[in-house]
Amino acid sequence: MKKSNVWGLLPIVVFLVLFIGIGIFFRDMSALPAVIGFIIALIVAFLQNRKLDFNAKMLVVSKGIGDDSIITMLFIFIMAGAFSGIVKAAGGVSSTVNFGLSIIPSQFMVAGIFVVGCFISVSMGTSVGTITALTPIALGISEKTGLSLPLCVGAVVCGAMFGDNLSMVSDTTIAAVKTQGCEMKDKFKANFLIVLPAAIVTILILVFQAQDSGFVLEGDLSYHFWQIVPYLIVLVGALIGFNVFVVLIAGIIMSALVGLSMGMFNVTEMFQHMNEGISSMYEITVISMIVAAIFHLVKENGGVQFIIDFIKKHVKSRRGAELGIAGMATLVDCCTANNTIAIVMSGQISKEIGDEYEIEPKRVASILDIFTSVGQGIIPYGAQLLTAASLAGLSPMEIMPTLYYPILMGVSALVFILFQIGRSKPSKNRSNVGA
Repeated sequence: MKKSNVWGLLPIVVFLVLFIGIGIFFRDMSALPAVIGFIIALIVAFLQNRKLDFNAKMLVVSKGIGDDSIITMLFIFIMAGAFSGIVKAAGGVSSTVNFGLSIIPSQFMVAGIFVVGCFISVSMGTSVGTITALTPIALGISEKTGLSLPLCVGAVVCGAMFGDNLSMVSDTTIAAVKTQGCEMKDKFKANFLIVLPAAIVTILILVFQAQDSGFVLEGDLSYHFWQIVPYLIVLVGALIGFNVFVVLIAGIIMSALVGLSMGMFNVTEMFQHMNEGISSMYEITVISMIVAAIFHLVKENGGVQFIIDFIKKHVKSRRGAELGIAGMATLVDCCTANNTIAIVMSGQISKEIGDEYEIEPKRVASILDIFTSVGQGIIPYGAQLLTAASLAGLSPMEIMPTLYYPILMGVSALVFILFQIGRSKPSKNRSNVGA
């Protein structure tokens, strides 16, 4: 176990101060590109801890970037980018947008984006993959209807975060279950009960916000069913529970067949469109690697352990234990910008706290998964918002005010904790432990 050290958190503090401070000073939250801010933070992390030489620090960084969850995420970026590029060129985005506009009442359009995002994310188990698939559609709907682009993209992110902590195949869900030693189905039931109120309220808010848009559809709303098929393949395959890579590859192949058969592009153009889609993911891929490097240096320097020790020291009751787990999970996620890593890092200490205060493992797993998703869903430097912002041509700060679901999910979870809803009764020999 690494020794606790508050100075280990300095790189994260430096990034936040620069990113937010420069954005406020220039009245433009994109004034400092995220990748530049993270490079500066990485340099700060390398300058710390004189006990390790440069080569030792490089080894720490290499292991961090080579973590299987990071590598998996990077490959998802690549495949999702290729799919996004080719399906758009094949006419999938425009046909899907026009199809949606033709059958969904205008006041339910944004809420519909959220619901579709929920289904895809639960099925695919990847919030980033969901955002990559749906953001171009949200962009097209905004252009056709005049609906606020940040609102439409925010609905996509909200839907993506719904499945991020519920999907049976999500790496965050798997990590939460594995660290707590509970059954997946039990965790799902406990988790779903907590987030359902947040999802319902989010739908109502989105319907309310779109009802007075007053737009009038103009222009051609024609669509071709075959151009929608690639999205249907991704959706159905995800619902069945196929591996995300298999689903995305199938979507890419079908998009290529549709585009070639309908004369949307030739073979060489097809490869160019795939390359353009992959290229659009370069920045987020680089950022993810740099963030992984920073995190492992922060961990090596005792920053993460400081957070864990601080939370544990202030736990006094069962309710307090659950709040401590929630706070720890959120803070670690904000430091790592990766909810899977945050769960893995705080999972063991959370299990110790849960055992001591007789909190059911499925409840601890749910708290871990929910609050890391809350943090991941709203931080402007997380993969989710950065991906959505880059695909939509927005700043993450423009999307943040529309992220109703992650915030409501956190509120709902806090209500369950504060009022101890759905908790099991402590055994008599531990009845003196907190209320």
